[in-house]
Amino acid sequence: MDDMVPAGIHDVAPFRDWTSAADGALRFLHEYVGWDVWVVTHVQDDRQVVLRAFPERAVAAGTELPWEQSFCRQMIEGNAPRVATVTAAVPAYASRTSGSIRHIAAYVGVPLVTPDLELFGTLCGIAFRARPRSAARELPLVEMTARMLNTLMAADLPGPSPADLARLAPERR
Repeated sequence: MDDMVPAGIHDVAPFRDWTSAADGALRFLHEYVGWDVWVVTHVQDDRQVVLRAFPERAVAAGTELPWEQSFCRQMIEGNAPRVATVTAAVPAYASRTSGSIRHIAAYVGVPLVTPDLELFGTLCGIAFRARPRSAARELPLVEMTARMLNTLMAADLPGPSPADLARLAPERR
């Protein structure tokens, strides 16, 4: 800790960049809201790439999913709600429970957008067991967290550079 930072406020010091803010947001959501895994993703062409995850061991940065198969795409396109405490009860989500996402029993996702309101990616949480309906009450907190990340992106807080995005996205085969 810096000697110039008074005791009692270092825990609210600004994040140094967008990536550390995203990490802090994911950790906060995991601890406060729960759910098994929280991720920040980037939609690039026809795939969705995980940029950050918490817990980090749950999903590696750079993991990708075809955008066509993504729960997030269904949410973005308005085919499914931002929160589904039981994905099997939502047809647009239930039809996507195969492959690497087959074990997702509950989902919450919110768009991340650029300053021009173009889709950047998503902030989402997943659970491997259905969540109680009351978990839907946490959606405004997730939306506000996404909005804060969007604001930081719009304010040009250093974020993932195109080189970082390219490094995180594995080569297509």
